[in-house]
Amino acid sequence: MLGAVAVVWLVLAGAWVEPALAANLSVAEVSLEPCPSADIGAQPQLRRPSGASCYVLRGTVSNPGRKPVVDTDVFAQILDASGEPVLQNRSRVGSIGDVPPGDSNFALRLAIPAGTPGPFTFSNVKARGFASPVRTRAGEFDDLLPLEQAVADAQ
Repeated sequence: MLGAVAVVWLVLAGAWVEPALAANLSVAEVSLEPCPSADIGAQPQLRRPSGASCYVLRGTVSNPGRKPVVDTDVFAQILDASGEPVLQNRSRVGSIGDVPPGDSNFALRLAIPAGTPGPFTFSNVKARGFASPVRTRAGEFDDLLPLEQAVADAQ
């Protein structure tokens, strides 16, 4: 009986403590624009109805804390001209890795199905990360893939 009580207590304590590890960050100055034609992610050779169009979601994320927020994901609802979701059944648009204290710029490349009617609107843009790593840590400069690094550097 004592063992069962201990297990229930650990489960409840874990469920109560875990959300405290998550950090919600504010996102501002958000824009969604087509990838530059020179960007390799634009894939000009794939511009056909069955392909996808490359867009970049840019913005500024603010970490008001004193410590970095790690493993940060960005969430957004992106709608087409008719008000339908562009990314079906998905609000997570990508990961921006670690966010140091203060304001940081980010850029995420998105593949939007070709033929989706624009202009696009977005709402509920937010970022959420953690106080400690939740995945195997990458090297110091390995947080972004080379294509994502190129988009981030092009700002």
